[in-house]
Amino acid sequence: MYNAANDRYDNTQVRHAGDTGLMLPPISLGLWRNFGSADSISDRRDVILHAFDKGIFHFDVANHYGNGKVGFGSTEELLGSVLKNDLKPYRNELVIATKVGYEIHDGPFGTGTSRKAVLQGIDDSLERLNLDYVDIFYAHRYDDQTPVEETCRALNDVVKAGKALYVGVSNYEVPELKRAIAEFKRLGTPFVLNQLSMNLLNDHVETSGIAQTLEDNGIGAIAYGPLCEGLLSDRYLNGISDEYSIHPTNAKLLEQGKDALVKKLNALNDIAQNRNQSLSQMSLAWLLKDPVVTSVLIGTTNNQHLDDNLKALDNLDFSSDEINAINKLIK
Repeated sequence: MYNAANDRYDNTQVRHAGDTGLMLPPISLGLWRNFGSADSISDRRDVILHAFDKGIFHFDVANHYGNGKVGFGSTEELLGSVLKNDLKPYRNELVIATKVGYEIHDGPFGTGTSRKAVLQGIDDSLERLNLDYVDIFYAHRYDDQTPVEETCRALNDVVKAGKALYVGVSNYEVPELKRAIAEFKRLGTPFVLNQLSMNLLNDHVETSGIAQTLEDNGIGAIAYGPLCEGLLSDRYLNGISDEYSIHPTNAKLLEQGKDALVKKLNALNDIAQNRNQSLSQMSLAWLLKDPVVTSVLIGTTNNQHLDDNLKALDNLDFSSDEINAINKLIK
């Protein structure tokens, strides 16, 4: 029987989602990859519970996550098993987030964020998660086949039905983000977060105006892929293999070739070493220095890696010289 560590909050920091009362740990656990039907539930259970013992109380999934088409929904089921069998006594401490929008089943309503997809999606997710409600329910993507206002009204109805406490969007660019903000304000919906691809090497959220739009409206950003599929670790300092696959949002990083990118990674690693941090730790700290960033979602199946990443919180301050040196490399 699992009993949470008594000291789990001793060193826990929290950050508010924009101007709202929702608080998250600065580093959260995302279950995007390697937490599906093809993975060992006992091993993944160990990582989830270890994270909670370390003060990580926010866990992020989506109905689409799993192991390909046959595994859609299986990540929610895996987390749901842990929530039911181990974390149920701690439900009031947890922030559980899930999403709807990418493919989950056959047919036209198995994807997208139409009213039908959203409303049936939340019911199916709650069943898989063994929960009565989630804390955050996201529109996982902008659906250009559905009016933004329809999606917003459906999300608002999910909150009114008591099936989610807050709502968010993911991968929304400035035009659709502004439309969503306007509709959520009109409805009085507790809209708190935009979940986006963010990492030290990719400043799109800043240069596109997304970050400023969020700040101006009291909404937080939450970063997925903060280590850029492992690029921002010591794994590729000696070269990037041909088998490496980069997320589409970061594809431009390879425009100058792999050797140029490896050179940049090593230069960044030198700065990190001078800060007594690993490249991964500095990369997480770099995102968290921006107050609009509520949390970063790390994806790990290794307790030691999780603990190493948490050490980023020991030094979130950057000198002006460090900021200038990093900006020279990444701009």
